[in-house]
Amino acid sequence: MNSFRIKAMDNESKIIPKNNHIKNEIIDRFIDHLWLQDGLSKNTLNSYRFDLELFTEWLTKKLKKNILDVSQADIQQYLSFKFPTSKARSISRLLATLRRLFRYLLRENKVKIDPTLEILSPKIPKSLPKSLSEEEVESLLNTPNVKTICGLRDKAMLELLYACGLRVSELVNILLTELSMTEGVIRVTGKGSKTRLVPMGEEAVDWIKRYINESRNNILKKKTSKYLFITIRGSAMTRQAFWYLIKRYSIIAKIKKPMSPHILRHAFATHLINHGADLRVVQMLLGHSDISTTQIYTHVARERLKKLHESHHPRG
Repeated sequence: MNSFRIKAMDNESKIIPKNNHIKNEIIDRFIDHLWLQDGLSKNTLNSYRFDLELFTEWLTKKLKKNILDVSQADIQQYLSFKFPTSKARSISRLLATLRRLFRYLLRENKVKIDPTLEILSPKIPKSLPKSLSEEEVESLLNTPNVKTICGLRDKAMLELLYACGLRVSELVNILLTELSMTEGVIRVTGKGSKTRLVPMGEEAVDWIKRYINESRNNILKKKTSKYLFITIRGSAMTRQAFWYLIKRYSIIAKIKKPMSPHILRHAFATHLINHGADLRVVQMLLGHSDISTTQIYTHVARERLKKLHESHHPRG
């Protein structure tokens, strides 16, 4: 079987040794293993490869070792080398990558011990995701001029993004065949090619219907497309183009906070939690594989409740 090859970033390729065949073969097989077992995205696999190739390059030049001879002290030395120029989150990601690699090598009987076993991850300060208030979301959703064909399309996209909490890549890749107007649900393909069914809600369904009936064919101008949302050139909407649209609408709506499509995804989750939604339900709707990723929104809701208490309670 041919290896699933994901090259390191071009600007770093010059520092990757060409003659370390042991290193390349080990990393290649490990990346193959991750792809086959977990179905990770190309970007995620690329990050794993990038970290490992930098590590093995350092091993070769600094310690004259290959990855099968690494000790705990070697890894700690490398982390110390990286620490002054790296954030805690980057160090934590690097250590997680090394842990996965050595557990794999241990199972494959390539090494006898896991050198990462007793190394502690750095503490990462909790950062709450930025979000919008319900009033700000309402203002944003009402900004597009629905009397124009592109404005109607943009309105439908914003309504669907907020109604379903989609990632922008999920939004722009929706196919017409993945919509069920009668059931009011959409089949979404998320990270790792995993699919989930997400309810759209009456408001979003109504705007999608209007867009399809009144706008989409006029935008296509006799062209055809399997994608739900298309540009005036008849091609599928891109992440970059939609990012530009939502940024422009946020300026028109006079929203002062930083804006991106992901902010609406955060708003979707935060508002659901604020209105009493179960955390497991929110996890399924967002397509999170681990509930710990979803739990951050309970902190957002808690912060909001504390502020409301301080503002309105006589002893706040």
